[in-house]
Amino acid sequence: MPDVRLSSPQGRWILLTTVLGSSMAMLDSTVVNVALPRIGRDLNVDLAALQWTVNAYMVTLAGLILLGGSLGDRYGRRKIFVIGVVWFASASLLCGLAPSAGVLVGARALQGIGGALLTPGSLALIQASFHPDDRAKAVGLWSGFGGIGAAVGPFLGGWLVDGPGWRWVFLLNVPLALLCAPIAVRHVPESGGRAFRPRGAEAAGAGGAEGAEGGGAPGRFDVLGAALGALALALVTYALIEAGRGSLVVAVTAVAGIAAGVAFVYVEKHRPDPMMPLDIFASRQFTVVNLVTLCVYAAFGGFFFLTALQLQVVVGYSPLQAGTALLPTTVLMLLFSSRSGALADRIGPRIPLTVGPLLCAVAMLMMLRVGRGADYLTDVLPALLVMGAGMVTLVAPLTSTVLASVDTARAGLASGINNAAARAAGLIAVAALPLLAGMGPEAYRSPDAFDASFRRAMPLCAAVLVVGAALALAAVRRPPPDCNRPECRTHGNITTPPLDPGRIGGGATPGGGAPR
Repeated sequence: MPDVRLSSPQGRWILLTTVLGSSMAMLDSTVVNVALPRIGRDLNVDLAALQWTVNAYMVTLAGLILLGGSLGDRYGRRKIFVIGVVWFASASLLCGLAPSAGVLVGARALQGIGGALLTPGSLALIQASFHPDDRAKAVGLWSGFGGIGAAVGPFLGGWLVDGPGWRWVFLLNVPLALLCAPIAVRHVPESGGRAFRPRGAEAAGAGGAEGAEGGGAPGRFDVLGAALGALALALVTYALIEAGRGSLVVAVTAVAGIAAGVAFVYVEKHRPDPMMPLDIFASRQFTVVNLVTLCVYAAFGGFFFLTALQLQVVVGYSPLQAGTALLPTTVLMLLFSSRSGALADRIGPRIPLTVGPLLCAVAMLMMLRVGRGADYLTDVLPALLVMGAGMVTLVAPLTSTVLASVDTARAGLASGINNAAARAAGLIAVAALPLLAGMGPEAYRSPDAFDASFRRAMPLCAAVLVVGAALALAAVRRPPPDCNRPECRTHGNITTPPLDPGRIGGGATPGGGAPR
């Protein structure tokens, strides 16, 4: 049983390590959008390259995050976390030194792999290290400090872009990693792998689990499923970004992406130890809430990608001003998400998951006032405050309902699937929304062209949110009183719902469930 106390020196070192690691990935997801116009001008690239700068990272992260949790269970959570930190920092260094857009996009994809290793690992280390009496407080501090990092991210990113340059948005991760990795090696106890043998692993090992010999998590890695999932996302994303060119290559890529998606479902259905056991979707509530997640985070992904550009290209803000302008949404999330979760526990999730998306839809329609000469206090801030209120209303209840809709043994898996679904929705939105809004490859260089496309895009995002609200109203029900409750109550990340403790993507048993 883990026995590290939060008040001990080792407990404080563990908390610092996990906060530093998760902050690297969280900062990266919030600061890059602010840097996009400068990246485009410096590297002389079109809008498609800027879309790939965001999406290359999201493709590998969304496709591999479940597998990342399994690797920690098998080979040691501290070991995989440290590898993820070093990998992420190395890829960040390559991003910062990239001489061309092609190198930058490739490095961003490598960054996503590092993020898939360290993101679930930071929370798993808390779950595995702290005494049960201190675990909830440790998770609360971890999520609170992470939220502060998310709030600081756009401001810090804008300051870096305006000051030393956009490359420092990525290079900042290197000193963080140089601080985080040695602390982890010295002060964080190993768990998983040889240091941890789950109950029943001996019996499962008879079924052919390679890691069982070393006391690892039972079951084999679903590498094929992870590869097919990431490939499907990459191919579909490419087809959407390049669709405006109308070439045969784009059509072939689209068909190949759909085929890879079908193959992914087939593999997950027929493997004895799938990365994403499809029977978890037998829960109607779980399925519906993930559909709501897809709608909500697709709209969020498109909104924050385009708004960071709109504020700079059309309104004329500097990167620092644009990053600072976006702070209210994150600050509201950080201050009120836990209270929203408590309210949803009392009244049920149906109303928050209906009202929250509708408030966000109203905010996106209010953004139609943000154009040339827009005033921050009367045009930009009101929309962002309504947006923040909507996000506060829905994010915590969404996470609670996901966990409440499955058995306790599958809580970590459910949280991981929901998080991956949100990331996939965001990357598809960043790929598809410029196409649907008629945004040309050079639109971000022309204030008039970009403003016209932005005004077509915001109603599309609002419509997707209305669909999500309608799904929640029609199908979400109050969970039973003895259901799973999330430990991550404070949340400041605007791009994905919070991961929650558990075997996030951990190896499944032959029956398809995550082992207890």
